[in-house]
Amino acid sequence: MRRSRFFKHMPTSQSIQENRYLKPLRRYLHHHYLWQFNRRGVAGGMAVGLFFGILSPIAQILLGAIGSVIFRVNLPVAAFATLVTNPFTVPPLYYAAYRLGKWILGEDSAADDGFDPNAVGAMPELKGDVSSWWHTALEWVQGVGPQLMLGLLVFAIVSALLGYVLVSVIWQLQARYRWKQRVRRIQQSLED
Repeated sequence: MRRSRFFKHMPTSQSIQENRYLKPLRRYLHHHYLWQFNRRGVAGGMAVGLFFGILSPIAQILLGAIGSVIFRVNLPVAAFATLVTNPFTVPPLYYAAYRLGKWILGEDSAADDGFDPNAVGAMPELKGDVSSWWHTALEWVQGVGPQLMLGLLVFAIVSALLGYVLVSVIWQLQARYRWKQRVRRIQQSLED
């Protein structure tokens, strides 16, 4: 298999299957679609990675890898696409998801157009004993949780669909361009 310069440092199927820590998962990691860079695998990997990268606040790469095994799409692309959420993108993404969730649930009013740091702000700090922190954290999650999760679900689905379509379109355009270049080279060689 020919590997591009960008992907030459990625682990291969063989190196992952020979890893002693991944030995129990070896039977799930053997499918060739997990490692081939074709249109279906890459576009599907992008969709799976974007979906779990946006939807899950923790274990995104693990969930992306599991999703790629289930849907038999490119695993490295799925793992890489989960990195769409990072410390720079999470705050605006979560705030926009919270606002979208409030709008979908019909809780968004014209009077509430400002940012409320108490409603969406950072999770409560640990002050006092742990039991009071858990109680405060649970209240915080109950206050913003439904709106935030609904907004994240919508963003995850839309971004996964857009990612799949965008990669497929770019892949096809690139294939057409290469084909035209090949035809042009053949025509030039025949003319000479």
